[in-house]
Amino acid sequence: MPLPANLVTGSAFVALGVALLAGFLYVAVWSKALAPSDNWFLLAVQNDRYYCLLVPLTVPVIVVAVYLHWLSMKMFKHA
Repeated sequence: MPLPANLVTGSAFVALGVALLAGFLYVAVWSKALAPSDNWFLLAVQNDRYYCLLVPLTVPVIVVAVYLHWLSMKMFKHA
């Protein structure tokens, strides 16, 4: 029995989201706790201070954007 296309697409999006979350957590948290690496790419990730601050500072902006979206839909609905 073949799987429905919606199930496959949804599973792919969930897997992509989990992979991106794991990557962000590695960059923002876990890489800072590890010993310095000999690999140039991993060393650059460990010394980076941008992404560990980017997401926490983006959360308030997302909250304001969601509120403004809700407010604009309310006004459009009752206009």
